[in-house]
Amino acid sequence: MASGITIGQAAAFVGVTVKTIRHYHRLGLVDEPPRDGSDYRRYGSSDLLRLVQVRTLAESGVPLSEIGALLGADPQRFAADLAEVKRRLTERIEELTARRDSLDRLVNGDRALLPDRACALLDRAADLGFAPDAVAAYREGMLLAKALVPEGFDDYLTEAEHALDDTRFVALNKQCWAAKDWQPDDPRIEELATAVADRFLANPALLAIPNSLQASTDATRYGLLNHHGEEQAPAVARLTTLVEAKLRSAGVDIPHQ
Repeated sequence: MASGITIGQAAAFVGVTVKTIRHYHRLGLVDEPPRDGSDYRRYGSSDLLRLVQVRTLAESGVPLSEIGALLGADPQRFAADLAEVKRRLTERIEELTARRDSLDRLVNGDRALLPDRACALLDRAADLGFAPDAVAAYREGMLLAKALVPEGFDDYLTEAEHALDDTRFVALNKQCWAAKDWQPDDPRIEELATAVADRFLANPALLAIPNSLQASTDATRYGLLNHHGEEQAPAVARLTTLVEAKLRSAGVDIPHQ
């Protein structure tokens, strides 16, 4: 009678697949047992023990590339190596937990991407009667500002707070949003641009531009923020350009594109 069991039986006993055992062999984690007279490899008790050890360590999170050295280490080294594996697993668990928590926050929309202060401004804009698509555009602007000028984001939010405190400016802002459906040559655009520029000049707090955007070398970042989405609204593009021109003519330093 042949001594030992076949690879299929060994796989069933250990709780892995035949393919996994052969992979262990290729990596040198488990020596291939000798073949019997029928050219079948026969696995004995020592082979099964080694398979169980490798499988257990692998399932515990030890990389296969480290298992060979781990099993060959003395007890003290074995314990130290396992402690290191545990440390790495703990870091991985914390990382995955943070990702899971981020996904949970996504259920609440903006709060996963913007600080509470910014979310409060978006809520306030909605309460003031801004249309949902307008609030969505403000959200995009905040996300861009946070990414492009993180060092000036608090200033950006302060400017937004000043804007929502100014009832006249809020009314003008709603008109500006309605202008996206106008034709670019609509004469009302010139009138609206004058009204907006006059309001900026009457309330200088509305003109606060983060210091990080004031340098002429940062005109690109300023343009990405202040002209975001205009390619889809030619009338708004003309309105913004007119407002900026009027403010420059009044002596306000606004970066050129």
